[in-house]
Amino acid sequence: MAARKVHQANSGAPAAADCIAGTFRYDAATGRLDWSDEVYIIHGYGRGEIVPTLDLFLSHKHPDDRTRSRDIITQVRLAGGRFFSFDRLIDARLREHRILTTGEGVLDQGGGLNHIAGFVIDLTTTLRQETEQFARAAVTAANASRSTIEQAKGILMGALHIGADEAFNLLVSHSQHTNIKLARAASDLVDLANTAKDPALLDSFIQALRRGPVRRRHGAVGVHGHPQGRPQHSM
Repeated sequence: MAARKVHQANSGAPAAADCIAGTFRYDAATGRLDWSDEVYIIHGYGRGEIVPTLDLFLSHKHPDDRTRSRDIITQVRLAGGRFFSFDRLIDARLREHRILTTGEGVLDQGGGLNHIAGFVIDLTTTLRQETEQFARAAVTAANASRSTIEQAKGILMGALHIGADEAFNLLVSHSQHTNIKLARAASDLVDLANTAKDPALLDSFIQALRRGPVRRRHGAVGVHGHPQGRPQHSM
């Protein structure tokens, strides 16, 4: 069953195009609950397959969220007012959705509930896309950092005629004693090697790395050519 997006004019729900959203209305006098087509879709049904009720609505809530949802509905039926809920829904095909339900209980002149009306917005796709984008960005950043560290190790190995482990340990030691992240320290070294007009500046920094923090405590040259009397702090 293809899910329709909320950009249709008749849905009336305020959501982004990647979300499915629809409206509902509960009539207190008759107990009738009406769903828009989109709310049927979110629950895994087509219009006419079931008769929506509050009990059915609650039965589709994730077990861990059901009590809270029931409490919200009970409170709105007693006192009216606006409500807002973000929880999980299990549809008829046993797929989990992350949904936002918001609406208002409207009272009659006698103070009793007249009706409840609101929106159901399925945020599952949007949240999944954001999670995937974040994961891809994290992997890209990690790979970029790893590549830069390998380049910095190669520079140290070639300049000092040392092995990969020793080169890495020099970078780690520099990072720990200057309070600069390892990836940043490696990036600074690579940038210096690629852009330095004065080879002596790069050589001074590499020699300072080899001497270690104790020997270069006074007057050692940092990656940007400044004395390192005190540790540099990354922003």
